[in-house]
Amino acid sequence: MKTIFLNRQVERPVSCVATIGFFDGVHLGHRYIISKVVEYARREGLASMVVTFERHPRQVLHSDWCPQLLSTLDEKLEQLSQTGIDFLVVLQFDEAMASLSAHDFMHDILWQRLGVKVLVTGYDNRFGHNRTEGFDDYVRYGREIGMAVVQGDPIEVSSIRVSSSKVRRLLAEGLVEQAAECLGRPYMLSGRVVCGEHIGREMGFPTANLQLADDGKLIPASGVYAVKVKLEGAAELYHGMMNIGSRPTFGGQHQTLETHIFHFGGDIYGQQMTVLFVSRLRSEKRFDSREALMLQLESDLHQAEEKLAK
Repeated sequence: MKTIFLNRQVERPVSCVATIGFFDGVHLGHRYIISKVVEYARREGLASMVVTFERHPRQVLHSDWCPQLLSTLDEKLEQLSQTGIDFLVVLQFDEAMASLSAHDFMHDILWQRLGVKVLVTGYDNRFGHNRTEGFDDYVRYGREIGMAVVQGDPIEVSSIRVSSSKVRRLLAEGLVEQAAECLGRPYMLSGRVVCGEHIGREMGFPTANLQLADDGKLIPASGVYAVKVKLEGAAELYHGMMNIGSRPTFGGQHQTLETHIFHFGGDIYGQQMTVLFVSRLRSEKRFDSREALMLQLESDLHQAEEKLAK
């Protein structure tokens, strides 16, 4: 796969079949559309292409918008690289691009600069200025330009119609298992391990405090989760449990991301860590005493081990 950042590279790839979108999370619905692009391209003897954006368009159009994204740019590019496409084009979305009509975007960007002969759209995908036009318009513009436009179907997983917005809602409710079904993999958070207040260590449950690499990444609902942990330089995945919350038992005021890694005693301060969410164990609550919290943590640990053993 060749990655092209269009604001830096201007060469035109060979004629191709393409799809376009932000592809936040690269969930199973996205992967289905991309598989159709690859299938169509191979059948027609053309190259396959995914066109995406460096930043979410809303970040350009609404500077005060705070993203709650399912994937960072690097994570998205890594996931897209596994789909079997020939070209991955990353557009720098700016005000000039935002002002283009759907027709001009298809003609100037997709056809002239990228050589798109066939455009495969998602069932609910819209593009162009103010996103006012729809699939029938794209088909008509395509005929004028010389580009075929076809529409992909939605897919459902466990009776859930898969979309990025649906995955966000599931994570906001702590439903990480259902979110993983839609994503085709566990949801994850990555960042650097930083020093905390050592409260967990004093209770016999030392924790690694995660500082996210990208503060635009969506954090699941507060609570305790069974997780798998990937540490910098380690090939294996460790088991653990993560607490997302403000530590109300100790009068905390700020949200923290604390992970207790089972059967691990290494010094990992300053290292990169990735946490993969497997199952939500319970909501966060305030306990009357440190001892009551310790008893609950013991119960959480056993429950997490059972979940992770499966």
